[in-house]
Amino acid sequence: MRLGILAGVMVAVGLAGAAAAQDLPDLGAREVVVVTENAYPPLQFVDPKSGEAIGWEYDFVADLAARLNFEVVYENVSWDAMIPAVAEGQYDLGMTGITITEERRAKVDFSEPYMRSEMFMLVRGDEDRFSDAAEFAAFEDGLVGSQAGTTPFYVAVYDVLDGDEANPRLRLFETFGAAVQALRTGDVDLVLTDGTAGQGYVDASEGALKLVGEPLGSEDFGFIFPKGSELVEPFNAAIAAAHADGTIEALNTKWFRDYALGG
Repeated sequence: MRLGILAGVMVAVGLAGAAAAQDLPDLGAREVVVVTENAYPPLQFVDPKSGEAIGWEYDFVADLAARLNFEVVYENVSWDAMIPAVAEGQYDLGMTGITITEERRAKVDFSEPYMRSEMFMLVRGDEDRFSDAAEFAAFEDGLVGSQAGTTPFYVAVYDVLDGDEANPRLRLFETFGAAVQALRTGDVDLVLTDGTAGQGYVDASEGALKLVGEPLGSEDFGFIFPKGSELVEPFNAAIAAAHADGTIEALNTKWFRDYALGG
């Protein structure tokens, strides 16, 4: 599914606005139906205090809507159903930290990347039984928490374990947050995460969590569209503008540092 960076290489970002919109395509206030999962903090999730759906991607889509002049309608669907639903044209756009891969390009069109990320090992703060992927693989009692079908799942299977997707050392959860909670309570020993989200959890954990080892690979995140969508080109232009004017950097600071620290 996904992947990321902060401890890796965040692509540049800042807060844009209507000023940049004059140089971009105008979508004429058309409706764009966006589907998301609301289960991948801090990109998109339900705020436990307000009950509202918030996050990096929500802020970014709002920024893109101002630049391109479109109205957003949000729908919610599970990760497993998202790519097939967008491919069938049920929604105009899908977002949930989706890693750009050639396999997925065969089913949907991707935007240009809005974020680049690297995978890291998230463990409890007092973990001393392993410190990298090789040591974890040799630690036969170690359990990995993940979501089936996501990039962290496949990295765990093929880059950390033995390539068996049914390996009993894998424990599957409905959401990334549930996997992290299982890590904190000792039900699993490792969660793989992109560096941005992982560093946010570490900063907010008061020493209960830490990142260990070297990055296990990098990936780019993009929005997905039905094949041949006329929205791809305007969105690419707006994403390029957001990279150039610092909007993405400002969003990274807001969601991967300030929010995680309670700011």
